Parts: sequence; C-alpha cells; structure tokens
Amino acid sequence: MWTVDYGFPDDLSASIATLTGPAAGILLGRTTFEMFAPAWSTRTVQDDPGAPFFNDTLKHVVSSTLKDAESVWRSSSVLGPYDADRARALKQRDGDLYVSGSATLVRALLADGLVDELHLYVYPLAVGSGIRLFPDGAARTPMTLLDVQALSNGVAHLTYGPASAAA
Repeated sequence: MWTVDYGFPDDLSASIATLTGPAAGILLGRTTFEMFAPAWSTRTVQDDPGAPFFNDTLKHVVSSTLKDAESVWRSSSVLGPYDADRARALKQRDGDLYVSGSATLVRALLADGLVDELHLYVYPLAVGSGIRLFPDGAARTPMTLLDVQALSNGVAHLTYGPASAAA
C-alpha cells in the first residue's frame, strides 16, 4: 500500500491503459488473483476507468490449489498449475495477455522465454522488504531496454524486451 503515497495521476493511468488496451486476456497467479478479485470485482467505470478491463476481460488463473475462480470473480477460469506449454498455447490462441503482479508466474514465464515485454514501474522509494521479482540465486536474465517514461509522480516506467530484441 506504500504506492498510495504517490497517487494515481493521469499519466500513470494512461501508461497502464496503453498496456491493457491491446490485451485479449489477463494471466494471473493465485495470490494476485485473490488480491485483485475483491478490489476490482465491485468497481465500476465511475469508480475507476480501468474497471471494465479488469472485470470484463477473461482472466486465466495459474494455480495448483484454486479450483473455482468464476464464483469469486466473473470471467475467470483456473488453468491449473504452471505449465509452459499451456501458457504458450494460451498466448497463441488468445494473443496478448496482460500480467500484473504475480512475481512467481512472471519468473516462470521469463525463464521459459514467454515474456515479450516486461514493464516495471519503479517508485522513488526503497522499501527494504517484500517479494522480489529477481530473488537471490535466480538465473541471469539478459534483457534489452526498449523505453523509459518518467511519470509526473516520480515513478519511472521501464520497458524491457528479450535481449535479442536489440539485434
């Protein structure tokens, strides 16, 4: 919740809308799904312009423990445990998938070469604890910086692609 100190200015909203706009689906890990469902499922467009995307877009939940996602949040289904081939097939079938949070899932997707772009919103604050996207001992993951956007609240939006993207 420390991000609340930095607000949600129009340029941050526009930046996120640019990412969600072309997405045909949302791919989430169980923990993020369980955090997002109560936060988004009751929001309307009057509450937040992003509500229709999060509520109406088909959500795919990667989980070995969750059995029923639809009764928790409409337009949601459980994919089962992470499987690179299943993720690849979903991407081929549906097109662009938006992933938010879901650090464990993102690590697996990166390791399997299934991330086209990695968007990092870096806040001007070191919190010193919490989930790390790249934990100690993780394999090297070379990437290419594709874009940098400075936002009005001091946040930097960094866009990375696979290392081969620069070649």
